[in-house]
Amino acid sequence: MAEVRVAFVDAYVLRAGAAGLEVLALRRCANGRCAGSWETVHGTIEAGETPVQASLRELREETGLVAARLYNASRVESFYRHRSDEVALIPVFVAFVDPPAEPRVSPEHDRAEWLHPADALARFAWPRERRALEDILSMVGGGDAGLLDDVLRVC
Repeated sequence: MAEVRVAFVDAYVLRAGAAGLEVLALRRCANGRCAGSWETVHGTIEAGETPVQASLRELREETGLVAARLYNASRVESFYRHRSDEVALIPVFVAFVDPPAEPRVSPEHDRAEWLHPADALARFAWPRERRALEDILSMVGGGDAGLLDDVLRVC
């Protein structure tokens, strides 16, 4: 029987831009998994880490960025890993970074771009990332979580 495990995190990176909210998209390197696909920050939860700690670490490792504010996106994605017969659960977070912030790419990626939300929706390869981004924009598209801020804001 397949195991169910909280294994990964997703962190959508947003900043205020001159034309409104911008979403960070990262392109996977040619020598890794899903070569050429555009994704959000995504990574494994390491032993002893909470999903919050993993999302902040992955943000730093994959982009060099530090979250000015972190939100729980109030959703958990799932992915069936057929090679290990495991259902991986993926808590989703939103990291706001300061406007002048520019990412550096990690060895996993060869390009990073700040995109208008509609362009990010079109660019993300995974349908679950597009659905999550739509939810995220409905919750924090104004720059914070509004009436939900006291529940969803992590730090």
